[in-house]
Amino acid sequence: MTDEQLTTSLLDWYDRSRRNLPWRSDNDPYRIWVSEIMLQQTRVETVIPYYQRFLERFPDMQALAGAPEEELMSFWQGLGYYSRARNLQRGVREVVERYGGQMPDSHEAVVSLPGIGAYTAGAILSIAHNKPEPAIDGNVLRVLSRLLKIEDLIEQAGARRRIDTTIRAMMATIPRYGDITQALMELGAIVCLPRNPCCEECPWKEFCSARQSGVQGSLPRKKSSLPVRIVEVYTGILIADGRVLAMKRPAKGLLAGMWEFPSAEGIELLEARFQATGHEVSLEPEWFSLTHTFSHREWRMRIFHCKAPRIQKKTADGTRWMGRDELQTAIWAGPHRKVAARVDKEFGELLQEKGS
Repeated sequence: MTDEQLTTSLLDWYDRSRRNLPWRSDNDPYRIWVSEIMLQQTRVETVIPYYQRFLERFPDMQALAGAPEEELMSFWQGLGYYSRARNLQRGVREVVERYGGQMPDSHEAVVSLPGIGAYTAGAILSIAHNKPEPAIDGNVLRVLSRLLKIEDLIEQAGARRRIDTTIRAMMATIPRYGDITQALMELGAIVCLPRNPCCEECPWKEFCSARQSGVQGSLPRKKSSLPVRIVEVYTGILIADGRVLAMKRPAKGLLAGMWEFPSAEGIELLEARFQATGHEVSLEPEWFSLTHTFSHREWRMRIFHCKAPRIQKKTADGTRWMGRDELQTAIWAGPHRKVAARVDKEFGELLQEKGS
């Protein structure tokens, strides 16, 4: 096989088979940037409505740069990995301040922006600016590791260099750099699947060394995943005078700056959290439980109703008594959205509206 054969067959397939995705309607670097950040760790089907709603509210960099963080989070809520949204806004603000809202077109400038690594920089530069910059994500690693039958661990620098070199050689044959980037991603997303790849539909089926050896299902080779850490989380619901008590998470770390119901990794620690708000609580029998999995940890949550003989109406920093309207609109931390929905469903009529 030659580099030109690989490129031609890939682009012919892409021209016939590519999906009609909203971020492919133009080459606006801002829209490509937003889509690539949203697509990290998130399926295409999930992203599409978020992407469309996000751009209706923040149609350009100036709109996003000037938005309050709380409003930004309200449009991101449900996508998870909220640091992505914060870094996106930080990067956009830097482009507005340093480049007048025009995305730079050099690798060094783009990769220096907050939240942008080599992959996202390659995607923006190749798709928006038609630069010969590879964008190597998990899909592309899988496709090329099978094509080339790379049996080294895919995390090793040598394996990645070989893939980068192959893509650059392909780009040198036909100057459709953005289409090559998107075609490789598309091939991994709909044909060269992690399990049960659709080899008969692949434009590279005659070139694929892994397929010829019958080992495509075992590639790429990866390091063993870290075990998921199980965390027992105890959560207390305290309702008084038409309000429910909520607390804000720390400004840094997991689910930073988002609202939650008082929670801790143990009954005594949960009671201590309430004590810090001025409440001596007693826990009633468990109300319900739920499980929420992050990338390398799993929260097994047990939710309790709480009673307190005296209610401290004046709240400390980082705590708030919420009425029903705030309960429904607050930016809740991960699984606490489900808890808030349950509180609203079963006790919403007891909660007062704002100002009542």
